[in-house]
Amino acid sequence: MSCNYADGLSAYDDKGILGAPESFDSEEVVAQKCQELADLIKKSGHVVLHTGAGISTSAGIPDFRGPKGVWTLEEKGEKPDFNVSFDEAKPTKTHMAIISLIESGYVQYVVSQNIDGLHLKSGLNRKYLSELHGNIYIEQCKKCRRQFVSSTAVETVGQKSLKRPCKSSINTKGRSCRSGILYDNVLDWEHDLPENDLEMGVMHSTIADLNIALGTTLQIVPSGDLPLKNLKRGGKFVICNLQPTKHDKKANLIISSYVDVVLAKVCKLLGVEIGEYSELSDPTKQNNLFEWTIPTDNVNTFHKRYRKHVKDTKVESKAKKTKCK
Repeated sequence: MSCNYADGLSAYDDKGILGAPESFDSEEVVAQKCQELADLIKKSGHVVLHTGAGISTSAGIPDFRGPKGVWTLEEKGEKPDFNVSFDEAKPTKTHMAIISLIESGYVQYVVSQNIDGLHLKSGLNRKYLSELHGNIYIEQCKKCRRQFVSSTAVETVGQKSLKRPCKSSINTKGRSCRSGILYDNVLDWEHDLPENDLEMGVMHSTIADLNIALGTTLQIVPSGDLPLKNLKRGGKFVICNLQPTKHDKKANLIISSYVDVVLAKVCKLLGVEIGEYSELSDPTKQNNLFEWTIPTDNVNTFHKRYRKHVKDTKVESKAKKTKCK
């Protein structure tokens, strides 16, 4: 299947600002800002990354609103020039750096708008990831809502029937739903965001000391607003993107450079070695059935931590107000 999955989506006119010019910081400025970002990460106890299409362009997958993005060219009556399929695309240095940062304890969660499946292919554990707009490699049962990894990109988008029975009876834990039918997992414009993915994304973004937006112009709502969730309690917000974003004025730091370059420098400053992509860690390359559902227990457990955080924050805020009087 072509990477231009956008052809399968419904017509939608309000796609935001398209084709804004890109800007690049000098090498000296990038080095300085990467040091600042590394210092912010070191000082933070809970770091959340918000990833957009810009982290996958070096894998050969075009973005949407860049100068040569899918929707930018569509507005001109043109199509992007690329020769890679989803199945041929491999995780980028950014995807692999993210795993290394999580394994090193510097990053706690990832909220992604991407449907390309490269976070999945990189070997990122589902417990660290919210996929707000779906995943081209995921088949979801309409009845039991469980998700399963496909070895190839699914043939449809927009949550359409794949005309295949649920895989819950094939060597998986839990009860088989028997009569369920599998659907693709990619959202169309009118669809609601997946409940557990959104809830986890909101909670992690809210309690974060540091939210970092990577390769996104933050125009799609609500995903583009999640990095702002921590600002009321004094959290930090960093943007790494070549184009201006919707929330530039609210950022503590903006780095205008390729995301691969930024994360490579930041990892080096943190003493984190970036691993290489391996098919052995890629669920799409395995013969056994791989489930991709967010465990409800994970959501419930983190919800308790989130409620405690909100309660403690309110108490702290009230104490400060009392002291000021």
